[in-house]
Amino acid sequence: MDGAATGIRYPWPSPPAEAEVIAVATGVLWLRFPLPFALDHVNIYALDEGDHWTLIDTGVKTRRTLALWQQVLDGPLSGKPVGRVILTHHHPDHVGMAGWFMEHHGAELWTTRTAWLMARMLILDAEDAPSPQAVAYWRSAGMAPDIMEKRLSERPFNFDDIAHPLPVGYRRVQQGDVIRAAGRDWDVHIGGGHAPEHLTMWSRDDNLVISGDQILPSISPNIGVHPTEPEADPLGDWLESCARLEGLSRPDHLVLGGHKLPFTGLPTRMRQLRDNHDGALRRLLRHLSIPRTAVECFPPLFKRTIDGGTYGLAMVEAMAHLNHLHQAGRVTRTRRDDGAWLWHCAERDIDA
Repeated sequence: MDGAATGIRYPWPSPPAEAEVIAVATGVLWLRFPLPFALDHVNIYALDEGDHWTLIDTGVKTRRTLALWQQVLDGPLSGKPVGRVILTHHHPDHVGMAGWFMEHHGAELWTTRTAWLMARMLILDAEDAPSPQAVAYWRSAGMAPDIMEKRLSERPFNFDDIAHPLPVGYRRVQQGDVIRAAGRDWDVHIGGGHAPEHLTMWSRDDNLVISGDQILPSISPNIGVHPTEPEADPLGDWLESCARLEGLSRPDHLVLGGHKLPFTGLPTRMRQLRDNHDGALRRLLRHLSIPRTAVECFPPLFKRTIDGGTYGLAMVEAMAHLNHLHQAGRVTRTRRDDGAWLWHCAERDIDA
């Protein structure tokens, strides 16, 4: 989806330049930091608390990021310390520098319990070779032999490659809490699907929504199944979250997401996000009129070429859609001799 449908507007056509900021509301600054991924940036928000700043997310830990943070702290953030970091979720592009701010600024860390546990576990859990569980999962998805061979010969990606060690100690945030920041009271609403216990913040005093990666314009957040929980149904969590958060949405909400541009027209976007996955499920059911592996389901799900940079994300998302249909009783699966699941839709469900 291109996000250009009626009802969605982008108040700022371009993001802030590196080490610069855009004031999106009184006391709320928008920053953008580079990422070494296909999605090459993350948005960070600095909330002015008078004598210090609250940061919403932090970027990854690289020398470039650290140099940019020094420029931002000395420049647009006026030399004031960072007193608090609020993490929307546990992914490394959001948590990567949180431990650095705790260590060097004495910042408090606020986040959900699951986000903290996942981040700390994954930063500590460095692997030099793919685990047997990961290899079994790749086989179950029908990973292409050349990609499998390449992955088996490489050191896996580890969170600690791009995340500072995360010290013990944080403040738990949960559904129904109210956070005071930047002169506003923010209602906490928890989402799921992209990441477990994903934090979003909805201002009581104006139209701001801090959405992290739970709600994004122009792209759909990745919904994936991973080797840590191969039978999970994150798409079910995602659809439940969308239905619940859609009920809170207003056209005038200014949504500050973790990627892309701030936007208004939230009810329209929530419908798009829901409809995007509903349509993908219908296409997938038709595609499964004959048994197929997860990687053979890329064409109906993504309708574009999947290359090496997006293969892993596409695979985990395909597995998420298949698990969702399987747990709803709409597809069956059988194990192939090489370990791959073959998924098949009953004839009566193809056009359901």
